[in-house]
Amino acid sequence: MVVAACLVFFLISAHGAKLVAPPAGPGDVGIVAGRSPREILLHVLIALAAVIVTGAVLARLFAFIGQPPVIGEVVAGIVLGPSLIGPELSALILPPTAAPTLGVIAQLGVVLYMFIIGLELHADKLKERAPALVAISQTSIILPFMLGALLALYVYPRYSNASVPFTSFALFMGISMAITAFPVLARILSDTRLVRTELGAIALSCAATGDVTAWCLLAFVVGVAKAEIGDGLMVAAGTLAYIAVMLILVKPVMVRVINRWQMDRLPRGAVAFVFVALILSAIATESIGIHAIFGAFVLGAVIPANSTVARTFARELEPLVTVMLLPGFFAYTGMRTRMDLVGGWNEWLLCGAIILLATVGKLGGTLIAARVSGMGWRQSAALGTLMNTRGLMELIVLNIGLELHVISQTIFSMMIVMAVLTTMATAPLLRLLVPETRPPASNAPGATDSTTVSPP
Repeated sequence: MVVAACLVFFLISAHGAKLVAPPAGPGDVGIVAGRSPREILLHVLIALAAVIVTGAVLARLFAFIGQPPVIGEVVAGIVLGPSLIGPELSALILPPTAAPTLGVIAQLGVVLYMFIIGLELHADKLKERAPALVAISQTSIILPFMLGALLALYVYPRYSNASVPFTSFALFMGISMAITAFPVLARILSDTRLVRTELGAIALSCAATGDVTAWCLLAFVVGVAKAEIGDGLMVAAGTLAYIAVMLILVKPVMVRVINRWQMDRLPRGAVAFVFVALILSAIATESIGIHAIFGAFVLGAVIPANSTVARTFARELEPLVTVMLLPGFFAYTGMRTRMDLVGGWNEWLLCGAIILLATVGKLGGTLIAARVSGMGWRQSAALGTLMNTRGLMELIVLNIGLELHVISQTIFSMMIVMAVLTTMATAPLLRLLVPETRPPASNAPGATDSTTVSPP
């Protein structure tokens, strides 16, 4: 399957190299310089307050129509951006000078949140399905990736520019279609009370495995864009070495050390030990090139889920991270989204085609692979629906493509629409496929659900 995909992409690249894109336009306006640290801090605080309040209001509105609250938080950043309320008003709420600091806050929030998700992952439920998880996750990457590369044949001569090689553009289109929003998927599973179920564990593991592959591909794509192809191979080798070290060496040590702290209140030394381990693991994966969030998730996963450390950190960190830190990333992305560039019928028809192909590739690929692996039709469709979730990871990939000038702001905005709509489709479809799923509005803080969703 991988060899066939490589051959198909080679044919696409050979044909696309003959296409001619429009001439390059003026570059994006950079961040305004010359602000004092106090002004930047004030702007960051205003931006965080605005996106938290807007996200809370929209979360209630979306919960009323059966959507997980996280959708409201994602949309809040776009609502406060220049696309809907205009550049002047948006600049007062989300000043451009706050963008770098907001980006750092956002990354910290995502790292901590993925650590919490790792703590709540019951890996013992997944051992019997390990081969199936690998097959499902890789199929859910390859099929949408190839569809994205095919779509690039139409998009490149119309919405790219001559300074971008077709191969780089096609690779970014493919990876943008293939990514799954690991953190947003985790939030949806938590909001719908499925995070502790068998289906939730399978979905998280497939998303984690697939996104590691996607990040290796992204590193390769960035290397191609920068003419440093060898970087992608180094990332793949470093990822395998990191996972081996974490499972073979780090996990036994963590289990032995953490089992000493089986008390109601953790000592300060225990808290410091866990945070240092978290930072070191995040540094390791960031240095490799697969993003710090995977280091945070893997460290959380190697800590026993029933330990005092796991329960304490999950309980104490979640309110701060989900309410205070994560909205920063949505605000950061909203500042860069320009929906006014998607104005004509041609743009909206292309946006619809992107949504359709992304859904067919991700949901369809996962459904087929899961069914072949022995899962029932209903559970396979539910897993495909969950894997079709996009959002945070999609936004990260798109921001990288925009920063490298591989994709234009028009394509960036279209992909944002695709990410939001495919994520919004997850909860309604999931309730049809999994009747046990509870609506987000009934999700009380701190509630848990240990119901296991078994194949029909």
